[in-house]
Amino acid sequence: MKPLADVRIIALEQYGAGPFGSVHLADLGADVIKIEDPNAGGDVGRYVPPYNEGEDSLFFETFNRNKRSLSLDVSNPAGRAVFEDLVRSADAVYSNLRGDVPAKIGITYRDLAHLNPAIVCCSLTGFGMTGPRAKEPGYDYILQGLAGWMSLTGDPDGPPTKSGLSLVDFSGGFVAALSLLSGLHAAKRDGIGGDCDVSLYDTAMSLLTYPATWHMNAGFEPARTKNSAHPSLVPFQAFEARDGWLIVGCAKEKFWQRLVVAIDRPELADDPRFTDFTQRGMHRAELLAILEQVFASNTVAHWLSLLGPAGVPSGPINDVAQAMAEPHTIARDLIVETAHPVYETVRQLASPVRFGAQRPDYRRAPSRNEHFDEIIGSELGYDAEQIAQLTARGAFGAVPAETP
Repeated sequence: MKPLADVRIIALEQYGAGPFGSVHLADLGADVIKIEDPNAGGDVGRYVPPYNEGEDSLFFETFNRNKRSLSLDVSNPAGRAVFEDLVRSADAVYSNLRGDVPAKIGITYRDLAHLNPAIVCCSLTGFGMTGPRAKEPGYDYILQGLAGWMSLTGDPDGPPTKSGLSLVDFSGGFVAALSLLSGLHAAKRDGIGGDCDVSLYDTAMSLLTYPATWHMNAGFEPARTKNSAHPSLVPFQAFEARDGWLIVGCAKEKFWQRLVVAIDRPELADDPRFTDFTQRGMHRAELLAILEQVFASNTVAHWLSLLGPAGVPSGPINDVAQAMAEPHTIARDLIVETAHPVYETVRQLASPVRFGAQRPDYRRAPSRNEHFDEIIGSELGYDAEQIAQLTARGAFGAVPAETP
């Protein structure tokens, strides 16, 4: 069995951060039932351009494989009744909504414990359920600015810069998945569930890590560095070669000793300006001027052919196409394929979360409401008359007015 094959998660999720967190759980075997609002056309991620066609988008495929979809209006009393029936047999309710919304729509532990005392309610929100910003929508770009990330990113002479990826969203998804699994473990042990109040803001702030510690304890003032240089380890940055860029990182003294030999400049190891981390940091400008001249004299391939065998941490700065073609990418089975009725075959990246030797099976992202019959009929056991009554009452979306 897959590690999470006995776990059922009811997911009121949308767009990127929430679905990114739950897709890893789905890959590990969890039954993630994706609740989509029928009055809003389902998850907005279905319509993200530029690679979209109708309700299918490659964006949506990325975050929703191995899940099931059910259209359900949880704001409608009849739809709420169906939702509560799902909660009774679920292990977790997972959402990514604005901080005040989970309580407003009744998906916190306090709202659901009477249905299932062991239910874990994981809410990934922009700013959390408490605090002055709780009611504000949270988006990755805004949070990268608010949490100080952009002040650390980019060239010293350029503007503050966001990461090329939505790393607050994606990190928030991982934190939510970790929190949910922690809650499931506690619920299994104690028989009592609870809330996971996870936020993108908390995630972004926590990822400031040691620069924040340095600042709060030693007055360190972080600043952007040229060529993505490490703030304290020298050399550890990008260098421009004759035909491109490479990264060289001397995170330990032994790597520095190996580097100077590999680039045929052994005398640098004995230079009193460069003998250790402290001295190299104090004489950063002089050392980098020397190394920049050295690396500019030959190609990326040349330098990597010397640095790799010498045991110096280094690598090329690939573009996306090159990263996909890296032999290590292929060897680690990181590219997976799913059959799709619109795109025929969708190639995407596998989850890095793994347990045991078994590799996940991959199934395309669901069409909207694709699993209505099996969830509502087969699993909840509603008969045709009950389904008709619920449909008429708007449980599964607004009922079209009859034509006169």
